[in-house]
Amino acid sequence: ELKKRLGEINKAKALAAVAGTSKSAGASDAKKRERMLLKTAKGTRDYGPAENSLREHIEDVVKECFKRFGGSCIDTPVFERKDILTGKYGEDSKLIFDLKDQGGEELSLRYDHTVPLARFLAMGISNFPGGKLWQVGKVYRRDNPVVSKGRMREFSQADFDIAGVYDSMIPDAEILSLLADILTRLRIGEFTIKLNHRKILDGIFAVCGVPEEKTRSISSAVDKLDKMPWVEVKKEMTEEKGLDAEIADKIGEYVKHKGGCELLDTLKADTTFMANKMAAEGVKEMGILFSYLEAYNVLPHISFDLSLARGLDYYTGIIYEAIVEASAPPGFVANPAVPPESTSVPAAEPPKPKKAKKKAVEGEEEEADESSVGVGSIAAGGRYDNLVGMFTAAAQAEGKKAPQMPCVGVSIGMDRIFALLWPKWSEVERTKGTHVFVMAAGDGLIVERMKLVRELRSQGIKTDFLLKNKPKLPAQFSASEKDEVPFAIILGENEIKEGFIVVKEQVWDITEHGTKEKRKDEGTGEKIKRDELVDWLVAKGVMSM
Repeated sequence: ELKKRLGEINKAKALAAVAGTSKSAGASDAKKRERMLLKTAKGTRDYGPAENSLREHIEDVVKECFKRFGGSCIDTPVFERKDILTGKYGEDSKLIFDLKDQGGEELSLRYDHTVPLARFLAMGISNFPGGKLWQVGKVYRRDNPVVSKGRMREFSQADFDIAGVYDSMIPDAEILSLLADILTRLRIGEFTIKLNHRKILDGIFAVCGVPEEKTRSISSAVDKLDKMPWVEVKKEMTEEKGLDAEIADKIGEYVKHKGGCELLDTLKADTTFMANKMAAEGVKEMGILFSYLEAYNVLPHISFDLSLARGLDYYTGIIYEAIVEASAPPGFVANPAVPPESTSVPAAEPPKPKKAKKKAVEGEEEEADESSVGVGSIAAGGRYDNLVGMFTAAAQAEGKKAPQMPCVGVSIGMDRIFALLWPKWSEVERTKGTHVFVMAAGDGLIVERMKLVRELRSQGIKTDFLLKNKPKLPAQFSASEKDEVPFAIILGENEIKEGFIVVKEQVWDITEHGTKEKRKDEGTGEKIKRDELVDWLVAKGVMSM
């Protein structure tokens, strides 16, 4: 009996051991399945220190221009009540990020700065007589992103708007002058500001016979002529949006035109077109605008383009967008001048071999193919005279007249500009603004280094040192060279007793290959009196670096 009982106990132990092993393996498998995927959300990215140095530069240039043109800064929430945003973006409304119910409020992330600005103005319209307002911040769109081209789901925009009643086209010209100034100062290279007028475009649609209820959807199709050939745009108009092919061909005859002031003469000579009251008003206003743009010396950058439509519903007057060579998809030749009856696609360069798409994580959408996408416009905007009034009317008691506030503005795509400037910037620009690197020869002199660092920083001089007690001199030079610090200050025990320090200037040259290389210098540096160091550095221009 005892043997039998002992056998049962051993058998139970064996079964328990097997079960434990199985449970351990199962836990291990579960642990493997639960491993965290370390990646940013689709359409977002991190920026390291070097990249942020360029982002700061872009933002500094933009903000300086905003202030120089007389703007005042505002800030609005990154999310809004959903009803504030809906119905303002036409077909792009599907790109709005909705948030889950937050305590009874339906919320959405802001799509741009324009609608939040209009809500801001509507809320305080009785206390704001008008003026220039600007805002820089992130906006969100559930678009198909191409991060390398600056086309993101989370991205930074800088907006400048003029709100209030002013004389015709003066604020509009001021905005275009500001845009040209910013793009010139950012040194993005050759750029073009495509310009059109919503009244002219709506006049074209009316004259061609577009039903009023289809105006905005056809406008959205026309707006794609900068990235799609005419035959595809016409196909969208007729097959997807139900427009008569004959009407589409008439539209094609108009939207093929682009040029300068002379295009106004072409439109004025079209008696059928000028018979439309809205079109005639648009032509008159464009004539006034061109005279002001000439005074601002902006005309060399302007292309009056009848195919520019801007798909957002709130525009009522002039519309514009800034483009560069990289804006269009690679290999695509934007050519709206193809005769509407032609079925051939405009000639384009042979497309480059497509890169293999990154395999999407299970349950996620695939990334867009970057080889078939351009940067797009780098800035855009227009006049929106009714948007603020739309909010005041919705909030007003029935039968009471709602106050209006016409506006015109521009949005600058900071991340798209970053994508254009980064390749060159990363090769030739400093990524840190440190002026001085304090070093020690010999025994480390950590306390003396700290005292000098504190003194220089208190005078506004950007100063750093190696956070070690007794670092070797080559390691300290290596740290300063990594950040391309222009002045190396070397402390030595004997020099400190004598009241001197040694300063060595460090210079980097750009080679013929476009890379940076430190200039060789066999000298030991210059001896400077300790109490004259700050003045010496200021005289060397350290504060303006």
